[in-house]
Amino acid sequence: MTYCVGMKLDRGLVFMSDTRTNAGVDNISVFKKMFQWEVEGERSITMMTAGNLATTQAVVSLLNERALPADERGVLSILEAPSMFQVARLVGETLREVISEQSGREGPQADSPFGATIILGGQVRGGEPRMFLVYPEGNFVEACDDTPFFQIGETKYGKPILVRAYDPKMRFEEAVKLLLLSFDSTIKANLSVGMPLDLHLYEADSFRHGAKRRIDAEDAFFAEISSGWGQKLREAFDTLPDYSLD
Repeated sequence: MTYCVGMKLDRGLVFMSDTRTNAGVDNISVFKKMFQWEVEGERSITMMTAGNLATTQAVVSLLNERALPADERGVLSILEAPSMFQVARLVGETLREVISEQSGREGPQADSPFGATIILGGQVRGGEPRMFLVYPEGNFVEACDDTPFFQIGETKYGKPILVRAYDPKMRFEEAVKLLLLSFDSTIKANLSVGMPLDLHLYEADSFRHGAKRRIDAEDAFFAEISSGWGQKLREAFDTLPDYSLD
């Protein structure tokens, strides 16, 4: 399984993904699920993937091949698309193409064994930072004020803290702390999600990749956040009134 979160803030975009894939409890591997493309000063694009690993790797490979110089291929690439909306269309079309080829039929379905979903975000000069959730069918929705973050993969365990604590005015440092708590809850509840975690912070209007980190299981800050959050939850629980049986 997988857990990835993309979050839209006033300051920019925040991306975090786990790296665990498994085909049973005795077949667990580490694979990167976050990918980036950049034309410095003109665009920065980040993509996170969940679902069938062969499908997502094929999508990334096709996008990379199609980003070669124009005389080496004949189609528009995500490094040339004039807006993030057009980038999302290209990614959706590529995902649909790969699933159709692997499944051997037209019309990929969300529950296909070859299915995958994608969080795509970034900024192209001339537009605002934007974030999209791309479905296996190739269509997509965009993050907005009412839905400012997207999750893919094992989403249910890490969502409550995001819903309660998210604020669009958060600093990047606060957003990373919030995402680490969301991932900590998910990792503790589901063995199919695991360390290390990949992080990327995109500063609005920078048109270049921002801070990138890989956070492993021995990371001191993550350990402090994990243990401290558990302690604070127990303390908060103890301060609440007991249920009355009278």
